Amino acid sequence: MRPQQWQSRGRTLNINGFRIFVVDEGQPDQDTILLIHGFPTASWDWHRIWPALRPSYRVVAMDMLGFGFSDKPGRHRYSIHGQADVVEGVVRQLGLGRFHVLAHDYGDTVAQELLARQNSGEGAGQWQSVCFLNGGLFPETHRALLTQKLLLSPLGPLFNKLSNKRRFDSAMARVFGPDTKPDARELEDFWALVNHNNGKHIFHNLITYMNDRKQHRERWVSAIRDARVPVALINGSLDPVSGAHMVARFRELDLPLAWFGELPRIGHYPQIEAPGEVSGSYLKFLEQL
Repeated sequence: MRPQQWQSRGRTLNINGFRIFVVDEGQPDQDTILLIHGFPTASWDWHRIWPALRPSYRVVAMDMLGFGFSDKPGRHRYSIHGQADVVEGVVRQLGLGRFHVLAHDYGDTVAQELLARQNSGEGAGQWQSVCFLNGGLFPETHRALLTQKLLLSPLGPLFNKLSNKRRFDSAMARVFGPDTKPDARELEDFWALVNHNNGKHIFHNLITYMNDRKQHRERWVSAIRDARVPVALINGSLDPVSGAHMVARFRELDLPLAWFGELPRIGHYPQIEAPGEVSGSYLKFLEQL
């Protein structure tokens, strides 16, 4: 499915004064799964596992502020807390009561903040479970790419201005598994999502989430430790950013883990690289609850 086809399946909601793109499919009486995407792409990342989840679940995904088909304001301080507010705005506007959460990458961090709110009884809706795909749950194990470091540095605006599709393609391909590299069309689709609505110009603003992770590390690790819902991990082991080494740290911290799905030959985007394995593992997790 190309991004334009994905866009035709969704609609735009007004959340906190911004237009937020949302895809919501299924019946109100079905159990619900809320999907939270990663950086730098969008909810389109979920299109390959969507068909496996939809028959049994109502499935909801959004493009967070600054991503995909949602608004991308230039003069805005992007933060994980702000994105969590956007997600909760979608939850409230759609009237989601009880639901499961599946998150990836940047979305993992947003989910950690949302989980902290759930634990304190302040969150929107009632979570039934949370599953994290590859992401920087712990800043001490997050191995940022050089591209990410440059975007975060004082040279970020200049580097962003000089970046091009060739550099973007190279950085994206580097985080995939050796046998599951994105082809030319997938890279074109990733690039189109980033550039929609002149989105590339805010790359260096969005990347500040790496600072948020360090600043709020204790709150977000504690959110997992104190989780009142079952926690799952499905992880591509060969991800250079947050692969097997992140899982090792998760276990070292003795955090609660109800389910672990290991993908030995997969990289940073398991839902794209191995959609059958990811959806199969995730559905087994949900079935055992």
